[in-house]
Amino acid sequence: MASRGSSQPPPSPPFRAYRHYKSLTSHKQAVSCVKFSNDGSLLASSSLDKTLIVYSSQTLSSLSHLIGHSAGVSDFSWSLDSHYICSASDDKTLRIWDARSGESVKTLRGHSGFVFCVDFNPQSNLIVSGSFDETVRVWDVKTGKVIHVIRAHAMPVTSVHFIRDGSIIVSGSHDGKCKIWDAATGACLKTLIDEKDGPAVSFAKFSPNGKFVLVATLDDNLRLWNYSTGRYIKNYLGHVNKVYCITSTFSVTNGKYIVSGSEDHCVYIWDLQGKNMVQKLVGHTDSVISVSCHPTENKIASAGLDNDRTVRIWVQDT
Repeated sequence: MASRGSSQPPPSPPFRAYRHYKSLTSHKQAVSCVKFSNDGSLLASSSLDKTLIVYSSQTLSSLSHLIGHSAGVSDFSWSLDSHYICSASDDKTLRIWDARSGESVKTLRGHSGFVFCVDFNPQSNLIVSGSFDETVRVWDVKTGKVIHVIRAHAMPVTSVHFIRDGSIIVSGSHDGKCKIWDAATGACLKTLIDEKDGPAVSFAKFSPNGKFVLVATLDDNLRLWNYSTGRYIKNYLGHVNKVYCITSTFSVTNGKYIVSGSEDHCVYIWDLQGKNMVQKLVGHTDSVISVSCHPTENKIASAGLDNDRTVRIWVQDT
């Protein structure tokens, strides 16, 4: 047992390699986003074919098709109870869906450009969205009305995410800035990244413990920032990211890892602390722009662009 006062973290379990388990081939165009539900029972994917598909995460059979958007869907978010999905579309709207029935419950209108990113807050009474109209909007789920219109950035907003207690929002943009916002007032609390002539910020997400922000930029860098000090502490390298807004995520079911897609058609996994790449998953035939880790099982889903159009499921051998 560690002696009192020892600050050594417990050792991570040894990394076990993932293998390809199954490919889902229902989408007719590029798959833009893939996410496991918060309770782990469902998996959903969105596509430029204007639809979303909901699957059982166990059997991987499709349960519902969400049809109603009139243009491609770029992103979506699950409600806390895994009952609802909110989708963001190039038709300038967001839609709230009943995930299992496939029914469109509400349409949120107000953005004047493509809606590119969306997130439910942890309580799932608010939604935040980011758009090519350069605004971040906060919506009331019950009424479908906008609460805050934040003139957030000088170029398209690529990413929005609530911290785990819902109090603040992080946004990223092609203008090279990453900002922190007060969810209750819409006020800007901090500009985390403000590099003049810096690369576009293509993705930003709070860590599960709320202490850090994972930020991707279109120069092949994926950095973990301590946003209270305003410094980055880790940089994960090896993947290719110069064109697309590739999502990355935290894997916490068997040790702590960072998982990201890449424009070289692979999925990369790094040790969170050591920054070393532990595995590269090969199999997609186009850029992988979305990945998701199952909340309780050692399972990864990844999504490929137009020359691939598949959702691939990767599992660890037990």
